[in-house]
Amino acid sequence: MCQHQPPCPSADSADRESARLVAHHPEQGWSLLCNGVVFFEDTGELLPDGRIIAPRRPRGASLTTA
Repeated sequence: MCQHQPPCPSADSADRESARLVAHHPEQGWSLLCNGVVFFEDTGELLPDGRIIAPRRPRGASLTTA
């Protein structure tokens, strides 16, 4: 899928979230990465093969620190 040089990490890589953005929809809370991963605002992920990666941040947690 990725045509970048060097290529983006695959969807199976531990660093898959560092792939380039293909589409970004902050109003809907998700982004599509070059490797086919759908990355959600709550840090959950949907992999191209249908696997779900649960969010690492609790729902409703703030992104900022006091």
